[in-house]
Amino acid sequence: MDLSTSYLGLKLAHPLMCGASPLVDDMDMVRRLEDAGSAAIVMHSLFEEQIEDEKSEQLVGVEAHTLAHREAQSYFPPGVDCALGPDEYLEQLARIKKAVRVPVVASLNGATLGAWLEYARLMETAGADALELNLYGVSVDSKEHASDVEARDVATVTALRQSIQIPITVKLSPQYTALPSFALALSKAGANGLVLFNRYYQADIDPEALETVRVLHLSDSSELLLRLRWTAILSPWFDGSLAISGGVHRSIDAVKAIMVGAHGVQLVSALLRHGPEYLKSVLDGLRAWMVEHEYESLEQMRGSMNHARCPDPRAYERANYVRLLQSWRGNAR
Repeated sequence: MDLSTSYLGLKLAHPLMCGASPLVDDMDMVRRLEDAGSAAIVMHSLFEEQIEDEKSEQLVGVEAHTLAHREAQSYFPPGVDCALGPDEYLEQLARIKKAVRVPVVASLNGATLGAWLEYARLMETAGADALELNLYGVSVDSKEHASDVEARDVATVTALRQSIQIPITVKLSPQYTALPSFALALSKAGANGLVLFNRYYQADIDPEALETVRVLHLSDSSELLLRLRWTAILSPWFDGSLAISGGVHRSIDAVKAIMVGAHGVQLVSALLRHGPEYLKSVLDGLRAWMVEHEYESLEQMRGSMNHARCPDPRAYERANYVRLLQSWRGNAR
C-alpha cells in the first residue's frame, strides 16, 4: 500500500504530521514525534512582536497582541518571557534539522511588512525545508475594508516569495467573505500551499474583576467539519498543497481529510492530550481503514469527496443548509 504524498513539493511517507505546538521546544519530544511517524516537523510560530522585541529589548504592547494572534496565549503569558526568542528559535530550528530525517517546516506569524522578513531568510539559512506563514489578525478598525486586509496579506506573501526560495504555505483563518478568490490571489502571489485553518483563541471576561480571562480549550473532532467543507471546495482547482489543521483526532478524521483533497494532515490537540506516540495509532488506523476498503494508494482516495464530484456545488451547499435547519426535531416546548 502506498501512503506517500507530495506536500509543498516535499516527498512525504504519508500525510500525517505534527502541527505547530510547544512540543517542538523540547528535543526529546521532537525525537518522539519522528519515532511515532510524523511525516514532517512543523514548528510553532515566531511572532513579529518577538522580533521587534529583539530590537527594542522589551515587548511593547504584549497585552494588546495577546488576543490578536493565534498562538499568543501559549507563548505570551503575562509577565513571562517567550520560550524561544528569535535567536533561540533559529538555534532550535538548526538542532531539529540536524536531529531528524523528515522535513522541518518553520513558521512566522506576522501582520505587517517589515524587518521581520529578514527572519524568513534566516530560517531558510538555518535549514528549514518550508515556511508556514501564519496569517492571523483581528481587524478592529471600522475604517479598514476587507479588501485592505486581503491586499496586505497578499503583499506579505509577495514579499516573502521575493525573499526566500523554499516553499511557502499560508495558514489562514476561516472568516473571509470570498475565500476561493483570496486563495487564488495568494497562489498568484507565490504561495505553494494553504493550511486550513487557524483556531480562534478568544478570551472570556470576569464580570466581577472586570478582567479578561484566558482559557485554552483543545480542539475536538467537531471542529473538523469547517475544514472539510473548505478543503472540498478548494481542492478541485487550487494549484498547490492543502493541509488540514484542527479537529483531527481519530483515524477516520484523517480519512475524511484526504477524501476531500488534503495533501497534509496536521495533529496538535490530539498529541498534546495523548502524547506524541498517539500519531502512530492514527496512522495505523488510517492504514487499516484503507486495507478494509480496498484502497491501494493515498492518491486513489484523495479528492474522491471534493466538490468536483458534485454536479452543482452551489446548489448542494444551499440545499444542505436548508435541509439541516428544516429537519430538526427537538423537544423544544
